[in-house]
Amino acid sequence: MRAPLLAGSSFTAALALVALSAPGAGAAGPFTVVSERFAPASAFVPPAAVSFAPDLVPYGSTLRAVVLQVDGHTRVRLTATGLAPGHSFPAHVHTRACDAVPTASGPHYQDRVDPVQPSTDPGYANERNELHLLLSTDQDGNGEAVADVDWTFRPGEANSVVLHAGSAAGQHAAGERVACLNVPF
Repeated sequence: MRAPLLAGSSFTAALALVALSAPGAGAAGPFTVVSERFAPASAFVPPAAVSFAPDLVPYGSTLRAVVLQVDGHTRVRLTATGLAPGHSFPAHVHTRACDAVPTASGPHYQDRVDPVQPSTDPGYANERNELHLLLSTDQDGNGEAVADVDWTFRPGEANSVVLHAGSAAGQHAAGERVACLNVPF
C-alpha cells in the first residue's frame, strides 16, 4: 500500500538518502539496508537469507531490503536478482527471524495485533495493518517492490521478510514460504 507522502517532510528528505544508499548490510540514521545471497537452510547456523525452494529462489540469488522509518511512516523497498523469471512473489514482514524451518519466521507483523492467531480477520489481516509487497520478476529474474505504511515497526517485534510462492500470473495471494531474509527492523 502506498501512503501519501508530504513534500518537504523529513520522511521525503530521508527517502532521498535511501535512494543513494550503498549495497551491503547495516543501519544509518532512520534507515536500514540489508543485502544477502540466498543459501540452503541449515539446522545448525541458518544463513541470513534462506531459500526453501531453489527452483523459485535459487541459491546465490540476492535480495536487498531498504527500510526507512521516519515521522510515523515506513517505506520498505525490496530489490531482487536471480530469482525465477516472470514470477510474482507476495512478500510480508514476519515477527521472527529466519531459520531452517519455513514457519519459524512466525506470523505476519501487524501494527495492531489480532488477538486471535493465526490472523484471518480482515480487520487485522490487511494491507493497512500489515506491510504487503508484490515482487514481480522480469525475464532475467530481477525485480523490485516498494510499500509504504502510516506506522513504524515496534522494536524487536519485526525480524524478517518472507517471500511467498505467489504465481506466474502476478496474483497477490500468498502461498507457501519459499525464502526468508533476516532484517533488523
